[in-house]
Amino acid sequence: MTDKYYEDKKNGKIVIPEEAVEYRDSVIAILDSIYDSRAMQPENARKNNVELKLDRSKLGMPEFKKLWSIINSKSVYVVDFDQEELIEKAISALNLELRVSNAYVKVESGSMIEIQSKASLLKGEAFAVERQTAVNTHLSPNAAVKYDLIGKIVEETGLTRKSVAQILRRLEISVFNQFHSNPEDFLIKASRIINEQKATVIIEHITYNKLESFYDTSVFTEPTLKGQLGVNAIATRKHLYDHLLYDSANEKTFAEKVDTSGEVAVYVKLPNGFYINTPVGKYNPDWAIAFQENEVKHIYFVAETKGSLSTMQLRPAEEAKIHCAREHFKAISSNSVKYDVVDSYEELLNKVMS
Repeated sequence: MTDKYYEDKKNGKIVIPEEAVEYRDSVIAILDSIYDSRAMQPENARKNNVELKLDRSKLGMPEFKKLWSIINSKSVYVVDFDQEELIEKAISALNLELRVSNAYVKVESGSMIEIQSKASLLKGEAFAVERQTAVNTHLSPNAAVKYDLIGKIVEETGLTRKSVAQILRRLEISVFNQFHSNPEDFLIKASRIINEQKATVIIEHITYNKLESFYDTSVFTEPTLKGQLGVNAIATRKHLYDHLLYDSANEKTFAEKVDTSGEVAVYVKLPNGFYINTPVGKYNPDWAIAFQENEVKHIYFVAETKGSLSTMQLRPAEEAKIHCAREHFKAISSNSVKYDVVDSYEELLNKVMS
């Protein structure tokens, strides 16, 4: 396991592929079972050299209290769609897109003439790769392992066993037979494709209703957030905490511009404990921002930052979650808070000004 894994685990930032997100705890438990030679070493106190501290004066600001009172309501969704429509779309998509990987072994060979330095040896740079080959293994699944094919897809998609059986029964024979060569890959990819079709149907048929329950400010006080300056953390002035943890260079740039903007009163990168329930999994929006009154048209804004706004680069499940978030905020705020996806602070400013 790499240093990044242990760093991400401490910060609660381990990224699990969407098709395996429901098994997050199990995946992490398996990874944690791998022997770690550093377990008995003393902790490097400088490694996580920033622990975020909540600024309670900002928590009590009228601008933030108003923003929080608008966005902290929970909601429930109702989806009313034709099951047959989803089944037909899933069958077509699976026949067209489902391609299961064959197992193979990648063999690299090389030599080490001399060791330039300890650093080059640790990085694996002392060895020069001279030849690479891919060898087909022709492995067949272990006959002793039994798979509940229908049951596993039901778990991953939320469809009924009857619907899943209908889908599988009507697949092209060559597509279905891929299950025998790599059952795990078949289950993961088939479930993902079905969920993507489910997402496209959901967008057309989902409705959100506001509940009486709501999130309280413990979502900001309970988690312990740590990071490293210059790696995944920056000091801030207008953030709800004294520092901010970022996931990408784009998030860092966005946060820096929000933090120095004269139009912004206070903002927060929303913690994982704040989420919206959707039929394709929990969704945690990125940012909640309160602008200075009389400076912009939309004072309260919830934003999702993406590196690209091209819908062609967003997976259907992502598009569905974004659509669900729009419907959620419409239901709970009566349009007093605006939600949108932006790729920069300049794009956000255009939206709040117009």
